[in-house]
Amino acid sequence: MPEQLTLIIILIAVVAVLGIGGAFFLLRSNKAPKDTYTGPRDSNDPAPTATLEPEAAEASVSSPGAAPETALESPVVEMPEETEAPAAEVPEPVYGRLARLRARLAKSNTALGKGLLALLSQDKIDEDVWDEIEETLLLADLGTEPTMELVDALRERVKVEGSRDPQRVHDMLREELLKLVDPTMDRNFIPERHKDRPNVIMVVGVNGVGKTTTIGKMARVLVAENKDVLLGAADTFRAAAAEQLATWGDRVGVPTVKSDVDGADPASVAFEAVRAGIEQEVDIVMIDTAGRLQNKVGLMDELGKIKRVIEKQATVDEVLLVLDATTGQNGLTQAKVFAEVVNVTGIVLTKLDGTAKGGIVVAIQRQLGVPVKLVGLGEGPDDLAPFDAEAFVDALLD
Repeated sequence: MPEQLTLIIILIAVVAVLGIGGAFFLLRSNKAPKDTYTGPRDSNDPAPTATLEPEAAEASVSSPGAAPETALESPVVEMPEETEAPAAEVPEPVYGRLARLRARLAKSNTALGKGLLALLSQDKIDEDVWDEIEETLLLADLGTEPTMELVDALRERVKVEGSRDPQRVHDMLREELLKLVDPTMDRNFIPERHKDRPNVIMVVGVNGVGKTTTIGKMARVLVAENKDVLLGAADTFRAAAAEQLATWGDRVGVPTVKSDVDGADPASVAFEAVRAGIEQEVDIVMIDTAGRLQNKVGLMDELGKIKRVIEKQATVDEVLLVLDATTGQNGLTQAKVFAEVVNVTGIVLTKLDGTAKGGIVVAIQRQLGVPVKLVGLGEGPDDLAPFDAEAFVDALLD
């Protein structure tokens, strides 16, 4: 009996030891990482996958470009595709526009040319006819002095030649009109870069004549002539002016210097634009200015300030005055005041196709003593062309 009792106690002890050992083994097994197995693995057996903590997963998504610190694959984040900047437009060649623009000008000025030819081709040219010729020229905004000069010259030639042949009358009138328009004036509008700095052009004018649009079109003209251009948005009073100018520039790959602050000092913006042009070694810097009424003394003084500030680092080589041809003689008053403040060197005449008053070209040139260099004959981006005296007169008489 004692022997059986001893055997039972031994069995119970063995079972207890085995139970405690098994429990301890299971506990150690649960605490081990899932991928700690280091024994041989079949090549087709995939590697164990570790589970990311929530914080780690969030960091990977917010920084998709950063390299992961472990060999684990980062979550895929779909990013928007980068869009390429649109290719710059190629402006129409400058001199290729003249034929098309001449046709438009001829249509808009038929009253002047055809009226004069009809009067001069009559069998009898008496004082009444000369009065009509004079009235036609005055209505075309030729101006009093140029009108009298032209009438006197025509009177003399008709008296001497006595011809009524339509072609001869046409040639005679063309010659006299060409003298008034003056083809000898320097109308160069494509300046050359100075040795150590760009050529600087200021563009001025009253409100509503389309200065910013004109500068945008001029940029296209210069780019078409293979010039490296930079624009300066010194019209800081009109909220949309800078963005409008930048849009024009972007279309042909021309940069624009502008201020992010509404109402910034325009002279400061102009100064920075010229400095950028010097640093970037561009050919031409064009400065847009705010439209101003010619009778506002403060605004006109500010225009002079812009010019003086620019000249601290470069000369202002050209001051172009933008005029609306449809304003007629009122444009002459504007031109005189601007010329006194900033020494206007050339005229850009817009909307010449919207008026039969082609004589304004002669009147402005006579008043200021400076040439019309560019004319606008439409709303298209390439509807700005160099002014050509002979083409203009031919269009009047076409």
